[in-house]
Amino acid sequence: MKLVIADDHPLFRMGLKYALMNQGFDVVAEAADGLSALEACRSLQPDAVLLDVKMPGMTGIEVCERLRMTHPQVVSVLITTFAEPAIVQAARAAGARGYVSKETDPESLARQLRDIVAHPDVDRLPQVDVPRLTPRESEVLPLLAQGFSNKEIAKNLGVSPDTVKDHLARLYAKLDAGDRTEAVSRARSIGLLH
Repeated sequence: MKLVIADDHPLFRMGLKYALMNQGFDVVAEAADGLSALEACRSLQPDAVLLDVKMPGMTGIEVCERLRMTHPQVVSVLITTFAEPAIVQAARAAGARGYVSKETDPESLARQLRDIVAHPDVDRLPQVDVPRLTPRESEVLPLLAQGFSNKEIAKNLGVSPDTVKDHLARLYAKLDAGDRTEAVSRARSIGLLH
């Protein structure tokens, strides 16, 4: 199986490469960023690409999305330490076929990769429950996280403070939060704020 590995940490990438080669994979390219991974997939046509979620220039999720549109035969698998529900949800929407922890041992990773490539239509990403925010709630939340008052949020968005209070009430309900601090903390924990 031809494989491209993309991770911005050289030591991890090298260890992953040799671990997978010892498991019988043909690692045809390594990339330190998303754009290089995308170029390697375009030119080498691997069976799969193993992508770190957070890389400079272009994230693993963005690479998945581009490959889904231009090279759908390349199976995209994310490897990460981040399991926030919003990241899993974004990975699924981008077309990732798998989501593997960096804490997985080489044998287990090899088994998972072989299974994902053999059955790419099976959804192996964890099921998550992330509240769906309205566009306006998505604008209010980062301002809330920056510590803006209702009046400041209202001014920033060109709405009344009462409208901001309504958006905050809905945000609190969706995030199961009792106050501003709890809402921001919960939003961060599920990946709605970075």
